[in-house]
Amino acid sequence: MTHSYPLFCMGNPLLDIQVKANEELLARYNLKSNDAILADESHMSLYEEIIQFDDVVYVAGGASQNTARGAQRLLPAKSVVYVGATASDKFRDQLISAATADGLTTEYVNIPGAIPTGTCAALISGHDRSLVTKLSAAEKLTADHVRAEKTWNLVKGAKVYYVEGFFLTVTPEGILEIAKHAAAENKTFTMNFSAPFIPQFFTKVLDEVLPYMDVVFGNEGEAEAYALAHNLPDPKDVKAVATYIAKLPKVNPERKRLVVFTQGVNNTIVAKADGTIQEYPIIAIPESEIVDCNGAGDAFCGGFVAKLVQGGDIATCVAKGHYLAHEVIQQVGPTYPRTVNQE
Repeated sequence: MTHSYPLFCMGNPLLDIQVKANEELLARYNLKSNDAILADESHMSLYEEIIQFDDVVYVAGGASQNTARGAQRLLPAKSVVYVGATASDKFRDQLISAATADGLTTEYVNIPGAIPTGTCAALISGHDRSLVTKLSAAEKLTADHVRAEKTWNLVKGAKVYYVEGFFLTVTPEGILEIAKHAAAENKTFTMNFSAPFIPQFFTKVLDEVLPYMDVVFGNEGEAEAYALAHNLPDPKDVKAVATYIAKLPKVNPERKRLVVFTQGVNNTIVAKADGTIQEYPIIAIPESEIVDCNGAGDAFCGGFVAKLVQGGDIATCVAKGHYLAHEVIQQVGPTYPRTVNQE
């Protein structure tokens, strides 16, 4: 019998390969010190080169997997399962090892052939980091993989679902399978816009899934991109955009939609379908203590959905999101401290 995990997360699994980089390495691969790009042919040898570095650190990355790891750190053992596609190679082995270190259960779908496991080279120089992403096998997951018995049993066993917006570029059909199940069974389906280009360029598929979303996550930049794509009157009015989305039609009327937009150092906005807005201040931190903001949004969602699984109210969910984001920005990369407060 399949173990039931209350929280089911899905997205693009990427092995983050973190190293300290000098100007010579960046120049050789024509990289900027503070940037994020998709790899092209000129970067193919970078990954093999940096895994030889003495200071190499492996992190189980990808937006949804960052969230899943954070949520699992706050929940009892075997509360979270993460699904995504990888190859059968050494990077997959490293990915499993890194995820296991955070207590996360992974169900990686194996993509046969020569395509490698997705990777992200994180080249750190001072406070800057240059991210070079190669999606590879991660973008090969299909709706058939989602429907496969092993994966679908995990879907059926969960009560809360979290999917990254990036995954709309991979398998909208697979996302809809899960979303429809959640609506039919009155379970909680949550999703993150993930990046401005999702509402900007994948507007149609986002709009197809939105009626199933019970909780929508994003930030002020993604809110503005959504507003521009939908011709809303004031794209920079985060509260108005959040309220507009909260009031959109839902497939399952039993659950009223929440829209949660973070705003960096400014208050987090939560909009309800009844038009009410709540604001929650973040946990202040001196700038000197901030190491790296990469993964802060994913961590916030990890804290939020962890408390959602436990039946927490909105204020409790937001507070735990703020706590986990506060911890992550004091680490290098989307990593969590050795001990976290589970209360």
